[in-house]
Amino acid sequence: MSQWHSKQAQEIINDAEVNPEMGLTDEEAAKRLNQYGKNNLTEEHRVKFLEIFREEITEPMILLLFAIGVLYSVLGFVTGSGFIDAITIIVIIILLVLAEVYNEYRAKHSISALKQLAPPIVQVLRNGQTVIIQTGDLVPGDIVFLKVGQRVPADGRLLEAYGLEVDESSLTGESLPVAKDATAVLAGETRITDQTNMVFTGTVITRGRGKALITATGIKTELGRIVGITKAGKEPKTPLQLSMKQLSKTLVWVALFFSILIPLLSYLRGLQSDPAEAVLYGLSLAFVVIPEELPIIITMVLGVGSYALSRRGAIVKRLRAAETLGNVTVIATDKTGTITENKMRIEHLYFDSKIKGTGAFHENEKAALKTALLASDGIKPDSVHLGNPMAQAILEHLKQNGIDASTVAKDWIFKDEYSFDVNRKLASYIYKYGNANIVLSSGAPERLLANSVKVLLRGEETPLTETLRIEISQAITQMARAGERLLAFGYHRISTEQTDSQTNIEQDSVFVGIIGFIDPPRKETKNVIRTCQQAGIKVVMITGDHPETAKAIATQVGINSSNVLTGMQIAQMSDETLKEALKRTYVFARATPEDKLRLVKLLRENGEVVAVTGDGINDAPALKEAHIGIAMGVRGTDVAKEAADVILTNDNFAVIETAIDQGRKLNSNLRKGVRYYLACKVALVSIFLVPIILGIPLPFAPIQIIVLELFMDLAASATFIAEPAEKDSMKKKPTEKTEKFMNQTMTKGIFAGAASLFAAVTAMYLFTWFITQNVPYSQTVAFATWMFGHIFLAFNFRSEQTPLVKQGVLSNKVMLLWALLAIMMLLIGTNLAFIQQALQITSLNLTDWVLVILVSFVATFWMEIRKLVQRSDNF
Repeated sequence: MSQWHSKQAQEIINDAEVNPEMGLTDEEAAKRLNQYGKNNLTEEHRVKFLEIFREEITEPMILLLFAIGVLYSVLGFVTGSGFIDAITIIVIIILLVLAEVYNEYRAKHSISALKQLAPPIVQVLRNGQTVIIQTGDLVPGDIVFLKVGQRVPADGRLLEAYGLEVDESSLTGESLPVAKDATAVLAGETRITDQTNMVFTGTVITRGRGKALITATGIKTELGRIVGITKAGKEPKTPLQLSMKQLSKTLVWVALFFSILIPLLSYLRGLQSDPAEAVLYGLSLAFVVIPEELPIIITMVLGVGSYALSRRGAIVKRLRAAETLGNVTVIATDKTGTITENKMRIEHLYFDSKIKGTGAFHENEKAALKTALLASDGIKPDSVHLGNPMAQAILEHLKQNGIDASTVAKDWIFKDEYSFDVNRKLASYIYKYGNANIVLSSGAPERLLANSVKVLLRGEETPLTETLRIEISQAITQMARAGERLLAFGYHRISTEQTDSQTNIEQDSVFVGIIGFIDPPRKETKNVIRTCQQAGIKVVMITGDHPETAKAIATQVGINSSNVLTGMQIAQMSDETLKEALKRTYVFARATPEDKLRLVKLLRENGEVVAVTGDGINDAPALKEAHIGIAMGVRGTDVAKEAADVILTNDNFAVIETAIDQGRKLNSNLRKGVRYYLACKVALVSIFLVPIILGIPLPFAPIQIIVLELFMDLAASATFIAEPAEKDSMKKKPTEKTEKFMNQTMTKGIFAGAASLFAAVTAMYLFTWFITQNVPYSQTVAFATWMFGHIFLAFNFRSEQTPLVKQGVLSNKVMLLWALLAIMMLLIGTNLAFIQQALQITSLNLTDWVLVILVSFVATFWMEIRKLVQRSDNF
């Protein structure tokens, strides 16, 4: 192991063969990547078709189907059904298993693909340019930039460190952040815990910024040596997936009960003279009724739906989030960059006791902006690297007025910084100017005002009297009411020995001025918030901004701003009082991450399903506490993204509304698919009851029952995934959190659908049997009625309240294709002799077909009439 910590920085640069001002070239980086391998501690679990195939065919219920198929084939030979039945059932089993394996593979592949859409990224120097790459492509010799909230991507030797502190608890167990020093050269035997000139993979930047040269990647890092390469775990099952799997196990026993009861009653009634024939019926029913596909339907809808969501700008990291999205009742959002454009521009400046617009700026105001630029970000003469949008806005304004930023920092030597802290609400930068050390501070106006003892007026430092404090406070209120985001700035001369004390350097400051920035709301935000409110979702703004600024923006976008609570007021309220306030308060200002976490906890205690947005390292607890944590993909820190369930690729609030809409679509389609699936199962069992009671032949031959499975399950597991959202999905209130998936409405829908299908098939079978007494003919009519009936039922189940004519008969192309395929196969099967022989069916005339279609349509499309009536009653 090379002792990087014991070497001079230049020596390490030479060893790494890299120019620290240019970084590696793309060619050299590719060469080193091939030499050292990917910078991964985890070997990603790859979804393979054969692996899924092996998993599926070893599932107990699939094995049960195979066993039934084998028994059926053996008994088929015994009873004389013979070779054709055996081949038919084997082919059907293979087709069904392959279809289920493909569907499962497609769903899991979609889930796996989501992880590739949000890989960890890092800012590096390549070819003299700052670029963003995936951390897996990082190589020894790369120059990386470090910032607050970032998880260190690999081991590295620091080249620069400005107020840099790192949480190394994941590696060393030390709970306090470690201050780093790029200039240190340590003894060779120095332990990791004391290597202040190094950063290590997996640790987190908590303060400051820096630049490091990567010395080790992947398994060669300190953390890699400890844990080695591990295989990534599979996506855990969601609560709904687990409950559906348990429901499937319960339904197996129900299915087996009826699969034994029906043939037994049939035999006792004398409908089956041969016990083996009765067993064939039992095996056929078991084959069809056992709900082995139910868990797969859940996985498909969630997996494929989540992947579709990613294409709309919301990357779902965890499937449980996809399951919960549609039930969100509260969105707790920040303001900057989510509701607003996050494009700062200067609107006003308070300076020399006056508020001036940008058009009225003169030389004095421009000079004040130069000071503000130095106070808002640490700047070195040879490199302007700005880390926040306010500093960028000041820089852009200076450039527009012909002022070069490099000339601003010409005589100012940057020494250290104290990054912005949510508790201090200030950022401070230490410069050497001539022989003096000067601290330039910026942040919340009221906090800087409280720390100041003087104010700069017409170039003179004037004692800050109570009158002047009131005047400045009034200016703060006036600018904030206009919806401006405020940044106050000032300075403090310090002695050399004071530079190590953060508390001292930010006290006794000279207050210079306040910049008012405008960050206008995104154009689409107001309509999106209105849509969410119509959907019964409360939108709450939690921001660190001034109360007046928060109120102004909230008013502009349609959030109720009649009550505004500040962080100070929140801290003084008991939990019970705050829980009551949450029912009528929608705007929270000057809130800390601790306030945000507390608000989220209390919202949950109020019974709300909470989605929370966040981007900072301190937002991670609130993101974890929420039902759904939503991290910003552009400005979000690594820690926030790791804690979140969903990542927004463009930080746009509109995507949250889209995600919830799509979440509702997932839930709705899931319910429709399961409802249809179970309705068909119930209908099939019930169809045998009337013939048994009447003592007439059963409506389906065993082989016909098995063929029905081929079309029935493919429809249930595939076509509802492609169902578009109902047009009024965002006008309904969210589903209650306590409401069960298999609720009363769901149960009624299952039995209503089953009754419709039962009525159509039973009516047609009894009608033809009592007229003709011809078993093959009557069974063919029943078979055809079932095929058309369950196709019509699927179309009726496409929507719960929206009539099909409004939904669009042709809008679900997958279901339409399935229906056409099923009808085509039915027509071919009833007209080809060898299929007739295999399925024990016969041909039908035109009158038969008209009657079959008419009865099937009438028996199921009464649901559409009900939807139309209910819709007219609502208007």
